[in-house]
Amino acid sequence: MRTARIAGWGTALPEKVVTNNDLAAVLDTSDEWIRERSGIRERRIGGTTSGLAIEAGQAALDHAGITAKDVDLLVLCTSTPDQQLPATASTVQHELGLECGAFDLNAACSGFVYGLVTAYQFVAGGVDRILLIGSETMSRIIDWDERTTAVLFGDGAGALVLEAVDGEPSLLGWDLGSDGSLRSILDADIGGFMRMEGKEVFRRAVRVMIDSATRTMERAGVTADDIALFVPHQANIRIIESANAKLGFSMERTAVVLDRTGNTSAASIPIALDDAAANGQLKSGDLVLMIGFGAGMTWSSAIVRWSR
Repeated sequence: MRTARIAGWGTALPEKVVTNNDLAAVLDTSDEWIRERSGIRERRIGGTTSGLAIEAGQAALDHAGITAKDVDLLVLCTSTPDQQLPATASTVQHELGLECGAFDLNAACSGFVYGLVTAYQFVAGGVDRILLIGSETMSRIIDWDERTTAVLFGDGAGALVLEAVDGEPSLLGWDLGSDGSLRSILDADIGGFMRMEGKEVFRRAVRVMIDSATRTMERAGVTADDIALFVPHQANIRIIESANAKLGFSMERTAVVLDRTGNTSAASIPIALDDAAANGQLKSGDLVLMIGFGAGMTWSSAIVRWSR
């Protein structure tokens, strides 16, 4: 059976570090207040969505041991494109020297898993190698005078190379969803700042994580005990801990980087996956559960057999 393996990965983070104490100097907040409510200590700020995507994408290509000419499709997951048009993927394609189709995918913080599931369908349809990137510059749509959002978000990018192989399926189950009636609890108008109803987002996020993960595990025919690593969207440590308690995952089996990166939206899952791989938390054959949730309200989950 034609399927895909994760052949390479990479991350890009801006050099500028903004700590909680930096924000406390200009906002009515404190390091303790931010850490207790979110788990975040610092975040990276700067760069462009295309620039970060290019850096992460090149790192993934190098790690996979392939060149730009080997890539057959670029999928860029982002809700903070550099321009309204053209797609930021076009800039990334040109700068990396890719000779293939390229498009943006926007499902907010759920975007990377949406992109992952999409990429697997392209591989099943005959595409040999796909560069999948999540890249965000959330700092551009944040009101830095509004502490409820300013303390939560950061910039960054993460990338995977998916390569077609023959063998048993490696995407074992997935679930994608959206409830447009909830779009107003987290939104940003074109040219405007992000608005968020924090308590409602928290409540809904935990619920959709549990429901989506349950559906995906059922479709894959596995239980929480079979999952080697849980990679949730890095929005808030309280959300992650609450979902873990209900799903049966320990924090030791959970990839967490938000203390260092903040919420990087569609980039958060690949950044966390890269960090887990670098720290030796993954071995060939492990089952990885990824879950995203965000504006829309959207949600997404997928179980992949790690085959690197």
